[in-house]
Amino acid sequence: MARASLVQSVSDRLLDDIISGELPQGAPLPREIDLAERLGVNRLTLREALKTLQAQGVVQPVPGTRGRVLPMEDWTGIEPLLRAATSTEGKAQASVQLVQLRRMIETGACELAAPLRTDDDLERLEACLEEMRAASADDDVHTFVTADIAFHDVVLRASGNPFLRVLLEPLGRFLYERRYETSAVPQVQVNAIREHAAILEALRSGEAAASRAAMESHMQQTADDLQQYVLRPRA
Repeated sequence: MARASLVQSVSDRLLDDIISGELPQGAPLPREIDLAERLGVNRLTLREALKTLQAQGVVQPVPGTRGRVLPMEDWTGIEPLLRAATSTEGKAQASVQLVQLRRMIETGACELAAPLRTDDDLERLEACLEEMRAASADDDVHTFVTADIAFHDVVLRASGNPFLRVLLEPLGRFLYERRYETSAVPQVQVNAIREHAAILEALRSGEAAASRAAMESHMQQTADDLQQYVLRPRA
């Protein structure tokens, strides 16, 4: 295995141990020699892997001692946070947090887009909505979710603020997986089509407040559907 790949592999294994709690957050790391032996690598490789985690705010070096694992709320890298979010332990909480993040970003984006959207934007939104309707009728969840994501991408682009898309772009795969999970439920598709149609009409009116309110309604419906159909334990 190439050295860079080996270092990344060791870094990922350490991160998995931290996420699972085998290396507890807030606790000191094991001795370097013990960690290296446990992972089956030399100490130089281990140090490089730890530097990767240090750069992501997962591990903090402590002069004269072994260093420690930082609490997840102090992590600064998107990659370890996404790895934690896709773990069995963190998936439910991350799904809720993702909707919260989308609510903050996308309601504002929709408000900004209202006076700026073009006729071409409206046509694209209409096309995405029609594709969602057709996919729902065909029970094609993949196409439904793809069209859903494309609809929101048009809104983000129409906002005129490129930073908004950049903020959500690293979450693309996780966004798709969570939407696929909820959109597999037929009633969620019905709700989503209704809410997207309301957003389109609000943007067509050009009224910023109405557009923000329409996206807010959609985000609330998304949160409610997540709780009712995915996170709530089934009897």
